[in-house]
Amino acid sequence: MAIHTVREPSLLELSALENVIELGGSHLDVSLLRQVSGLGASRYPIYAIALGNPSPDTPSVGFFGGVHGLERIGAQVVISYLESLVMRLRWDTSLHRQLESVRLVFMPIVNPAGMALGTRANPRGVDLMRNAPVDATEKVPFLAGGQRISPGLPWYRGKSGQPLEQESQALCEVVTSELLPRKFSIALDCHSGLGFKDRIWFPYAHTKTPIAHLAEMHALKEIYLQAYSHHQYVFEPQSVQYLAHGDLWDHLYLQACQNRESIFLPLTLEMGSWSWIKKNPRQAFSRHGMFNPLIAHREHRVLRRHIGLLDFLGRAACGHALWTPAPAERAQLHADALAQWYG
Repeated sequence: MAIHTVREPSLLELSALENVIELGGSHLDVSLLRQVSGLGASRYPIYAIALGNPSPDTPSVGFFGGVHGLERIGAQVVISYLESLVMRLRWDTSLHRQLESVRLVFMPIVNPAGMALGTRANPRGVDLMRNAPVDATEKVPFLAGGQRISPGLPWYRGKSGQPLEQESQALCEVVTSELLPRKFSIALDCHSGLGFKDRIWFPYAHTKTPIAHLAEMHALKEIYLQAYSHHQYVFEPQSVQYLAHGDLWDHLYLQACQNRESIFLPLTLEMGSWSWIKKNPRQAFSRHGMFNPLIAHREHRVLRRHIGLLDFLGRAACGHALWTPAPAERAQLHADALAQWYG
């Protein structure tokens, strides 16, 4: 397919992604989902890239980044992992065997025009993670929980009753076509936020009610702890931190639950940016510095830090039949998870 390179305003992450697409060649299934408008006449492509077994009988994992344009490091983590896979395909026979048993899907830059503009929202002022037609059932923080007052204020949801934004539609299309039809799938959405710790969140954001697949989430966390005992993540429901309207992953998870024969586990990686600011306090005076490591060696360290998590999820999907709880085990795992996360 043709590569739609954008040169003004410059977007280094998009150029890096298109370079990886060229390197991957025939190993990659590349789709141009949308071209969205930025400032003036500039337009930006939204890509989805897949590799591995396309059969609907295989499990799948989706990796997403760049939903919030300010959080460039999320896109960089996803692109970095995709690049590592492309380079390994040249020599790693074990990776080729793994890809016979799983489908890996990448959408590294969901909001390219917002990223080019350096804004959390898209150019229409809509926060994509407040854009879904899901209203919180409990009290949410003022403004931060999602508002319909004005696109000039942060966390704008868009007008009530309007279709999803193009970027949100594109993400939902990828999930509903590549992940939800399969019996088992995982999604990881990479963000950065204000905190000292890296967190892995799972739904819900609109309610404190536990999800239907709480036992499976607990089992996934347990096998991760077994594989990486010295990890840096806090694994928890998003509702422990805050509630919000319009969460896209709540919206997609609720769709997935309509098919009781399948399991869909959506995760959000929230990288704690305060650790970067603590080491370089001047970052606090930069809009990008609040959400991204600005010094090159720290950026490289962050990229290395999370590759293991992304690789683990692909392997966990391949072996899901060996660790997802049997019916007789679910009740106890569910009770253990309730005590840990909701007690």
